[in-house]
Amino acid sequence: MDKCNNLKSGGIARSNINIVEDLFKSKKVVKICAPMVRYSKLAFRTLIRRYECDVAFTPMIVSNSFVKSVKARDSEFTTNSNDHPLVVQFAASNSKDLADATEIISPYANGVDLNCGCPQRWAMAEGYGAHLIKKPELIRDMVRQTQSRINQKDFSISIKIRLHKNIRETVDLCQKAEHAGISWVTVHGRTVQQRTEPVDYDAIKTINDSLSIPVVANGDIKFLEDVEKVHANTGVKGVMAARGMLQNPAMYAGYENTPLQCVQDWVSSQNKICLHLDHVFV
Repeated sequence: MDKCNNLKSGGIARSNINIVEDLFKSKKVVKICAPMVRYSKLAFRTLIRRYECDVAFTPMIVSNSFVKSVKARDSEFTTNSNDHPLVVQFAASNSKDLADATEIISPYANGVDLNCGCPQRWAMAEGYGAHLIKKPELIRDMVRQTQSRINQKDFSISIKIRLHKNIRETVDLCQKAEHAGISWVTVHGRTVQQRTEPVDYDAIKTINDSLSIPVVANGDIKFLEDVEKVHANTGVKGVMAARGMLQNPAMYAGYENTPLQCVQDWVSSQNKICLHLDHVFV
């Protein structure tokens, strides 16, 4: 990426159709690549889009630093005209930071996601991630202020959460977020304290049955058959994979192991991506 030129772009063409929400309506199940620190950047997103990934996330970006630092913006967010549908995920602890950061990236992305699920201690200590699932009113205010600032029909605002120990608290949180105006919600089927325990798909089904907006299931999606099984058992409109995608970027295309062509595509993409870079911040 060092050889890429810093180019200013006019952004993506806007319309009255939210491309991500339209996918939830038109597809049986939407296949999404999770936000992954260091990994889900432009090069990796370019690769997985060749293998039937419908929507890709950026890594989680700390909104406060992103707004204040040109260096942070330049290193944390790059995209090009082929990098869509694209959702940018932010960590934020207050409405202003989220709205300010979203305003910066909105011309270049199809949506923004508020991280309400990161269980890492540093994030929760800063008021980010899973700390927010205990504050539904704050999430409501963050969503509404961001909506007011952007005001684009084709731009989605979503949240990604973990489970409370009491599922009724999670349902209440999601219903309040839906009422605030989020477009969809991703649910990682574990609590903040859990790491390798089995994913609670029953809880995800309960949440899905309690909402009118699309629900995306996250956790232990490693093969295409997992996508189909989770959809059948929960009724969710989308699935999100992380480690499964790292192990096999062609997973969503039905490959059980990474095919040689995928490896060749990765090598090729490293050489080509600079030629198609439309936007880095300057």
